[in-house]
Amino acid sequence: MWNREHRLQGQLDSPLTAAGVEHALAIAQRLEGAGVDVVCTSPLGRARRTAEIVAERLQVEVVAVDDLAELDHGRFAGHTWDELESAHPGIRALRSENRYGWAFPGGESYASARPRAIRALEAAFWASAGSPLLVTHEMIGRLLRGAMRGCGHAETLALRHPHGVVLEVTRHAERMI
Repeated sequence: MWNREHRLQGQLDSPLTAAGVEHALAIAQRLEGAGVDVVCTSPLGRARRTAEIVAERLQVEVVAVDDLAELDHGRFAGHTWDELESAHPGIRALRSENRYGWAFPGGESYASARPRAIRALEAAFWASAGSPLLVTHEMIGRLLRGAMRGCGHAETLALRHPHGVVLEVTRHAERMI
């Protein structure tokens, strides 16, 4: 529901919607036989539930990795950008001047969350004997993909990841599964 309303969730917890359950079931079906041996997930409820649905179908273990949680949106969590712009005129323009380094008030920036993303990758690969599946969120997902592909800041921020999509990522490329 929050996604439809364009609310910033950050690390606030929200349940997986019916559409999210359908995405998870479709992902699980697409990944059958793909060699996934563990599902590493953000501890947040919406990601955790997705991971459980997929892992049950694939008959693999779920491992919660705290560093896979979404960027902390601080005091902006729960609000839309329209609400924030009304309360703080010019805030979107200020953010766009340095989107990578700009931190949510009381929260994180992409720059400050990058070390956490790298730790999450290390944890996921240690948890797996082969191919881990990472279930996470849009903003931290950009950082994960950027780190795996060796992207710079601008390339990392340009990465998009719609809901219900699975990407196989290597150093030089990625493809949808």
